[in-house]
Amino acid sequence: MQQRAVVGSVNLGQPEPNPYKETRATGIAKRPQDGPVEVRAPGPKKGGLGSGLVGDFLGDTKHHGGDDQAVYSFAREDLDRWAERLGRELPNGFFGENLTTEGIDVNAARVGERWRVGDTVELVVTCPRIPCSTFRGWVGERGWLRTFTADARPGAYLRVAVPGTIRAGDPIAVISRPDHDVTISTVFRATTRERELLPGLLAAGDDLDAETREAAEAARAAG
Repeated sequence: MQQRAVVGSVNLGQPEPNPYKETRATGIAKRPQDGPVEVRAPGPKKGGLGSGLVGDFLGDTKHHGGDDQAVYSFAREDLDRWAERLGRELPNGFFGENLTTEGIDVNAARVGERWRVGDTVELVVTCPRIPCSTFRGWVGERGWLRTFTADARPGAYLRVAVPGTIRAGDPIAVISRPDHDVTISTVFRATTRERELLPGLLAAGDDLDAETREAAEAARAAG
C-alpha cells in the first residue's frame, strides 16, 4: 500500500547571526511549529515579503524568497538517508525547509505540478533549491556542496496559488500534473553539473521559472 502523503512538520526560521555569508543574519535554522501557520504569496523577490510563510525569516532576500520561492519543501525520507550517510541526527527543518514532507517524492515532482495541502492551500512546484555558502557552513561537512549537488535530490520550491493555513499532519494531494516530464531533479541536474540537459527543459514551456527558461533558451541558441 502506498504511504499517504502528509506534512511532517511546518518549519519557521528566526534571525540568527550568519558567519557564512556577507548577510548579517540567516533563518536557515528552521524549527517545527506546534500550531497552524499562515501561507500567502509574498510578492516579488525585490521589495516583497520574502518567505511565503508568515513568521519565517529570510536573511538573503537577494537570492531567496519571492513568489517563485515562497515555500521550500524537503522529504523526511531524504533527511533520513542523509542522516544515515553522515552519521548524525537531522531534525525536521535542518536543511532550511519550510515543509518537511512524508510519503511524496518531492524531487520527482514536475515543475508546474499543483499540490493541495490541507483543506484549502494550493501550491505549485516551481524550481529546485540551489545550495549556497550558508547551507554549506550550516551543515559543516567537508565538500558538502559538491556532495549535495552530486546527489541531485535538492528539494523543491513552490509558489502559493491559493493561500490559507497549514499545519503538521495535513494531507498533501497532487491535484494536477503537467504532460511534460521535466522534474525538479532534472532541472537541478541541468542547471548544475549536466548543462547539456538545459535545452530539454524547454519542454516544460511556461511552467519553467523565468531564470531557468532564459538559461535553457540560451543553451538551445548556442547549439
